[in-house]
Amino acid sequence: MALVHGFLSRRSLLALVGFLAACAGAGQQAGEMGVRTGVVEQIVDVALPTTHHAGVGAVVGGLAGLSVGSLIGAGSGRDVAMVLAAVGGAVAGNEVEKTHAQPVPGQQIVVRTGSGILISVTQPGVAGLRKGQVVYVEGHGDGARVLAR
Repeated sequence: MALVHGFLSRRSLLALVGFLAACAGAGQQAGEMGVRTGVVEQIVDVALPTTHHAGVGAVVGGLAGLSVGSLIGAGSGRDVAMVLAAVGGAVAGNEVEKTHAQPVPGQQIVVRTGSGILISVTQPGVAGLRKGQVVYVEGHGDGARVLAR
């Protein structure tokens, strides 16, 4: 049990929390983006997978439980409290994550560009888009999105 306490010192706990925060913010880059115009041909409502990272709730809950458990008792009693609190926190964090891991409403939008090419973009729902509307298609590939003009 002393190994658990020594392995997860405050320094390593802070490093792990910093790593998880950096992972959550990754993927956002600034820069130029191509913009095309087109006309909406079709809009289909879809359910998009959640953007939550699986397992983060259990990890954060376990770490929170571990830190609370370290405040209880002394000696081997503290070690037992830390393990039990870490397991309980992980289970609770996983349950909280499940409630927030619901699909997100979205749209698959088919746009015909000025050059006659059809583009299909799947994105979170945008209010006010309708068939026949002139729109902007911003970006390319997975990063593309359709915006009202």
